[in-house]
Amino acid sequence: MSAVAILRLATRNHPSSTLLRSHRCCSAAPRRLYPVLSAGGYGSGHTFSTTVRRKAGEHGEESFEEFSARYEKEFDAVNDVFELQRNLNNCFAYDLVPSPSVIAAALRAARRVNDYPTACRIFEGIQAKVENQHQYEEYLDDLKPIREELGVNLKEELYPDTPFR
Repeated sequence: MSAVAILRLATRNHPSSTLLRSHRCCSAAPRRLYPVLSAGGYGSGHTFSTTVRRKAGEHGEESFEEFSARYEKEFDAVNDVFELQRNLNNCFAYDLVPSPSVIAAALRAARRVNDYPTACRIFEGIQAKVENQHQYEEYLDDLKPIREELGVNLKEELYPDTPFR
């Protein structure tokens, strides 16, 4: 724990303490040396946080179709590499494999921001998410037209001598 944090704890819990206070003649009432930030606003809380607490029950279940539509929309709005990679990380973090339409939108976004390595890595993400090689080959068949249109090669094509999976 840093010295500043210890000082904050010491002065917060003991308002009548004279720790690091100047002369008593300057102020009759004890003052805080720093503002207390909390979810409730200035000086209202027991915690030192600026985040808003959220209830767990606020969000409902999202269907696969809603998930696909949401990520297609997010990939269509991508303007830079950071947004593309952030959306890919979020999309692949779920316990499902994104639909081919989502992958096509991600590939188009990668082309729009001129990020060829990420476009190649999207297929590696699919290969890691699917349960078996047959499912991966189905994805490759579904996405073959977009791959040919954008000129995206697979890792297997770029490095034919390296064994994968």
